[in-house]
Amino acid sequence: MNPTERDAVLRRVAAALTSVRHPDTGDDVVSTGRVREMEVLDDGTVRFKFALQADDPGTLVRQARAAAEKVEGVHKVKIDISLPAAGAPQPRGKSHPRAGNVPAPTPNPNLIPGVRHIIAVSSGKGGVGKSTVAVNVATSLARAGRRVGLLDADIYGPNVPTMFGEKRKPRVIGDKGAEKMEPLDAYGVRLMSLGFLLDEGQAAIMRGPMIAGILKQFLGEVEWGELDVLVVDMPPGTGDAQLSLVQTIRLDGVVMVTTPQDVSTGDVLRGIRMFERTNTRVLGVVENMSGFICPCCGQRYEIFGRAGGRRLAEQTGIDFLGEVPLEIPVREGGDAGIPITVSQPESPAALALRAVADEVMARIEVPAAV
Repeated sequence: MNPTERDAVLRRVAAALTSVRHPDTGDDVVSTGRVREMEVLDDGTVRFKFALQADDPGTLVRQARAAAEKVEGVHKVKIDISLPAAGAPQPRGKSHPRAGNVPAPTPNPNLIPGVRHIIAVSSGKGGVGKSTVAVNVATSLARAGRRVGLLDADIYGPNVPTMFGEKRKPRVIGDKGAEKMEPLDAYGVRLMSLGFLLDEGQAAIMRGPMIAGILKQFLGEVEWGELDVLVVDMPPGTGDAQLSLVQTIRLDGVVMVTTPQDVSTGDVLRGIRMFERTNTRVLGVVENMSGFICPCCGQRYEIFGRAGGRRLAEQTGIDFLGEVPLEIPVREGGDAGIPITVSQPESPAALALRAVADEVMARIEVPAAV
């Protein structure tokens, strides 16, 4: 697509988006400043930022995507959703800020200066395989030649030690007064977890402020060295750990993990909204346990439903990063301390997780639209 064609497509997209209007105010998403920084790439991909406001219905982004996708010459639409920082001017029209908005984070860019990119893997609820995705994304990136670290931020339920088969204690290195913990190394990934510091079976009993302190220590007082990517395995929910992380460091983005059923996608939706309210980029949704292929007959069983993650991505206007099938070796590898991307790298689940890792890197290595 040449520059003249791109300009023509851009004008048509802008015109189409003026038909998308707020149901209460009647104002369109372009004139109110919700749609910003539109661009058309050579392959026909349209990218723009959507500044979602507190009183906007969740369907507004989906309507904008649908309007842009109908435009002649558009092959794909990518939308970066964000909320303005606290105190930023609101778009023209009605504005009804809701109680409970979270102040904009003030992260420290110098806390871990040797790390190029930081991503979090999160979910709204436990049991969806969030740690499985985090562990296998990390090992996939390491096996692709990248320098990778994995921080287990699930203070109450640290699973990374088990999933990597590690029971060693981290060493303390450095001069007196400037000591740091040295991360462990497994399958080419540098690891840190509270599980390495606790005795087996010992519970982490602590309140929220202590969690914030531990996370800050794991970020700033661990000798991570030079990393291309630091993956942070978050606990489930939208609580102290999530808020502490986004207010301590600047994330390149968050990967949300869900299973197909509504009870999971509903909780993950709340997690997405929480990150949006803290101006944290949501890279996309991964659907885990998306289907089970019987090893005996080859029949596929939708044990947890079908396509819930894809529907959630469409509902929120964020990217769908892929689906990971439910396979017994994934569970066996997690229990044995050998991630599936290491033990059976050509299995369907491993291939799906490697594809997710590739999708994540493709997004964080291209700056979000501003």
